[in-house]
Amino acid sequence: MGQELHKIERMYDTVAKEYAATFSGEHEKKPKDQEILRRFAAEIGNRKPVWDFGCGPGQTSKYLKNLGVEISGLDLSEKILEQARAIHPEINFSKGNILDLQFDDDSIAGIAAFYAIVHFTEEQVETAFREAFRVLQPGGLFLFTYHIGEDTIHVKEFLGKKISIDFMFFNTDFIYGRLQKSGFEEIAIIEREPYPGVEYESRRAYAFAKKPRVQ
Repeated sequence: MGQELHKIERMYDTVAKEYAATFSGEHEKKPKDQEILRRFAAEIGNRKPVWDFGCGPGQTSKYLKNLGVEISGLDLSEKILEQARAIHPEINFSKGNILDLQFDDDSIAGIAAFYAIVHFTEEQVETAFREAFRVLQPGGLFLFTYHIGEDTIHVKEFLGKKISIDFMFFNTDFIYGRLQKSGFEEIAIIEREPYPGVEYESRRAYAFAKKPRVQ
């Protein structure tokens, strides 16, 4: 059984303003994020559409837009989308669920999803990967990030607000295997140590994967 989506939505509704204030400029403090996002933008080129799933207040959407990517953002929380629209009015943001995407098959050129699976169980991660694969165009690029490990951390307070949510860590072998099972190829996973004093001190990973081109 997966973590209930309404709990995730309610949590981000609760901390929306604080989350936006804390994380809106986070990529500027993380050189590896910048390197990875430049790589994603270079591989996407002028292909479109491109979506930022689990976009939060739009920090990744904005960074990629500044690199020339025509991008839109998708998130479960309407309150956090209000923050994104206020901060980045030039970007289109929509409400949606990564586990049940309202996009046609083979319709998206690229997906970025920074920590969008952080509240998902292993079963939900598989569903998210299948949905990403379904909506990507042949040759489409999927980039996402996750916390490396085996832990599930239950959090009762976040950014000064009372909440109740689980944060999930994933083994890289599990992630690689589930991407393969979903049909992705050219899988590349880059791991790094945390930036002390900048973020929660867990090891992080960036995963690139492509949907095969039609032969």
